[in-house]
Amino acid sequence: MQVKNAETEVESNSNLMREDLDKSLKRSHIEPSSLSTFQRILLTTDGTVTEILEAYSLENINVVKLSEELVSTITEIPVLNLSKGTKVIERKIFLQGKISRKNYLYAESIIVPERLDEKFQDALLKSETPIGKLWLQYRVETFKEIVDTGKESIGKLADYFLVEKEDKMLFRTYRVFNNRQPVMMITEKFPEKLFLNFVG
Repeated sequence: MQVKNAETEVESNSNLMREDLDKSLKRSHIEPSSLSTFQRILLTTDGTVTEILEAYSLENINVVKLSEELVSTITEIPVLNLSKGTKVIERKIFLQGKISRKNYLYAESIIVPERLDEKFQDALLKSETPIGKLWLQYRVETFKEIVDTGKESIGKLADYFLVEKEDKMLFRTYRVFNNRQPVMMITEKFPEKLFLNFVG
């Protein structure tokens, strides 16, 4: 009887996860119960990560752009329904505390500008405003679908987070839809050692 109850509880916990996330975590062999509450929130949220980080850190979050350029794709990108040679914006940023100057998250994005409103494109390229806040500012209706999650060595990013190069990073990749078509793919990464003090 106890075994049956335990199995039911495991099944119930699994049903709490979004289907796309559940499949992704299983592929990457990440056990959700091994993560802190806040780490699970960052990996699963369909909301604005910037606002969640602001609530957690009690400070405003700024975008620090490492690079942003308009390039042509050298291969097809099926996740975005893109053929080779399509113009995209490749962008790499940190989400950083305005007061602490602490880097909370690193993100890489591939954005399809022709599928976005011109005002949104302009703000994206010229401002230091996080993408999530631009969605809200320009009332962009979005849907996120998680396509991958995992764990990897932090490597060259270690110095930016004040951790060791051998440490691990948790990451998730998701695509964002607007008007029923994928407009961008974003990969968000943060050190496994970060946000451990918020445990569920």
